[in-house]
Parts: sequence; C-alpha cells; structure tokens
Amino acid sequence: MEQKIPLIGDKFPEIEVPTTHGKMKLPDAFVGKWFILFSHPADFTPVCTTEFYAFQKRYDEFEKLNTGLIGLSVDQVYSHIKWTQWINENLKTEIKFPIIADTGMVANTLGLIHPGKGTNTVRAVFFVDPKAVIRAILYYPQELGRNMDEIVRMIRGFQTADDNKVAIPANWPNNELIGDRVIIPPASDEKTAKERMKSGDSYDWWFCHKKL
Repeated sequence: MEQKIPLIGDKFPEIEVPTTHGKMKLPDAFVGKWFILFSHPADFTPVCTTEFYAFQKRYDEFEKLNTGLIGLSVDQVYSHIKWTQWINENLKTEIKFPIIADTGMVANTLGLIHPGKGTNTVRAVFFVDPKAVIRAILYYPQELGRNMDEIVRMIRGFQTADDNKVAIPANWPNNELIGDRVIIPPASDEKTAKERMKSGDSYDWWFCHKKL
C-alpha cells in the first residue's frame, strides 16, 4: 500500500526514531507540547549550519512557547554528533535539541526527499500542536535557508488564534492595516452584522478586528 504523505489537519504519524538524544517515539515524546520537526539536506553543509545555529539561538524562546524542536536528515547519528560538536567548538553554541538519524523511512513517510537530489531531504518544517495535529507545513529548496523569526511568529500566531478564537492578519503583529490587532470571526446573522458596522473596529461586517 502506498504511503500517503500527511497533510495539514492530519495527525502526525506515529514513528520511532533514533536521535542524538537516544530513541524517541513521535509524537509521544512531545505530549502536551507543540513541536517543530525540521529536515535539512545534510550535515556539514554551510546553509544547514547557519540554520541550526539560528534555531538554537531561539531555543529558549521556543521553550517559553511550550514548543519543542527536533531536526532530521538522512545521515547517521555519528555524523550528527560530530557536526554538533563542530558547531559547539567552532561557533560556541551547544545544540540542545535532538536530531533524527533517518534511514530514509521518516523522509519517505513525510514526503521530504528532494526530487533529483538523490537521498537529500528538502528543508521542510512541520508544525504540530499538542493534540498531534499537523497545523502547517513549509518547504524550502536546498539553496534557500529558512527565516527563523517567521517560524517563531507562526507558533505565536497559532497559539494566539487557538486561545482567543480569532484569525491572524498578514505580517502580524505588524500588520499594515491593523497593527497588532487580530481579526474576529465574521458575523453569522444580520443583527450582529448591523451592530458591528456601528463599531469603529470594522472595515465592514465581515472584516472586524480587536485588540487583545
């Protein structure tokens, strides 16, 4: 039976993986937390090194957001260990999150193999919520490193949306129209629509916003 690549809204597949922190069961290892699984093409490559350094620099910020990090590439665990040692020794930064040493099974399950690049994985990012539901998936090509601030923003946005039952505008919290305000669900009846039109917090009955 052909493996179905998971999509937004699907449950993260249950898998057991070898990592630099020992064997882990996903998503069970992050029960009660958000987690971000991100793949990289290969160890000891320049763009990937800048990404791991950048992720680690925001490690405490992710922790405050109740969000775990876990990396992945189709490299042996010994390569991961040696690479993180190199980063620690040469860039003075200890990589505190685990890295999956994939045989290709996880990459195939999640759809991470880069077309035309052998066994190299794409730069993928999976955002998984505390109920193990995949909330977003980002894909980047090998030549383009990820924007870590956007990844942090997305976690903040998801949590704000979930906690307050609102939607998040473009470039939040620095939206060009409404700044750090959030969008409330459209009115579902005529009375509510008319009331909202009297408010200074609406462009129209279907486009209303508020300050949290």
